[in-house]
Amino acid sequence: QDLNPLRLTDLKPLCYRTTLISPLEGVTMAIEKDLKSILGKLKYSDDAKVVAQITEQMKQVQARMAGIKHKLVVMSGKGGVGKSMTTVNLALALARQHARVGLLDVDLNGPCVPRMLGLRGRSLTMTPEGAVPPVGPLGVKVASMDFFLGATSPVRWKGPMDLSPVWLGLMEMNVIREFLADVVWGELDYLLADLPPGAAADKPPVIAGFIPDLAGAIVVTTPSEVASDVVQKSVTYARDMGIKVFGIVENMSEYRCPSCGEQNELFEGNTDAMCEALDLPLLGRIPFDRKLARTFDKGEPLLDESYPTIQRYQDIAGRIRTLLDYKRVLAEKL
Repeated sequence: QDLNPLRLTDLKPLCYRTTLISPLEGVTMAIEKDLKSILGKLKYSDDAKVVAQITEQMKQVQARMAGIKHKLVVMSGKGGVGKSMTTVNLALALARQHARVGLLDVDLNGPCVPRMLGLRGRSLTMTPEGAVPPVGPLGVKVASMDFFLGATSPVRWKGPMDLSPVWLGLMEMNVIREFLADVVWGELDYLLADLPPGAAADKPPVIAGFIPDLAGAIVVTTPSEVASDVVQKSVTYARDMGIKVFGIVENMSEYRCPSCGEQNELFEGNTDAMCEALDLPLLGRIPFDRKLARTFDKGEPLLDESYPTIQRYQDIAGRIRTLLDYKRVLAEKL
């Protein structure tokens, strides 16, 4: 099944016509050693008006998100650490605190937020103003690429993927940019973006750069030493990109027995030491809770605020709000 969301079929191909300039007198390209020098001699004509398209899309994204007070991305260096589960529950926690919340699922190849919130089979409502996202539990607005796919349909791309991975990366980034430009969020207090897994020069920091006036990032990890190693790289790269990291959420910190409620450690690690090395606060620890996980797997999320694990998400959401308020007050004083 081909992906055909919104106006994607109208998008001109991202391509450049390249023309080589003649080498300098007495010098041949074959013996040119300096790559920078070679690239400096290339000319292209922007027949597809790529720069104009991208500029227009980014202006549209900025207009769509103008009514959102705080924009946060949730990222991780490692896949499988429960980032989407954390993002969804933080969105619900903020909604319980009477905030207007939007949730953006930006994972093209593995979107799962609609299923977790019982929105599978729903879709964006197309209007002259743009695409209006469906409303999930507790009034959370949800936009996801999953709304364009069948139950078991992967995203398939038309084009020379076997010849150029760069082409595939450009297409993915362009689809995400256009997707962001089409969603009508309205007035929100918080928008949480669930980014795909990755670290260093991978997609997450680039996607985060598409979101105007980004407040910062929440990073999810597990106590596993392997996950912690990759998370540190992810945090360092995010900072290098100018993304403020608010703190770390340790997921699967313990295992909660569904019968007696007793908790035991799942991993041997030291997230506290990692946070100290990165000079970041540990926002909270979430146990692996089979009962809670099962409800989201079935699309029937547990929403009881008195449930112990949900209370932990509420505490983390409160700390995030405090950090955002502190940032605002600091900015006003400066």
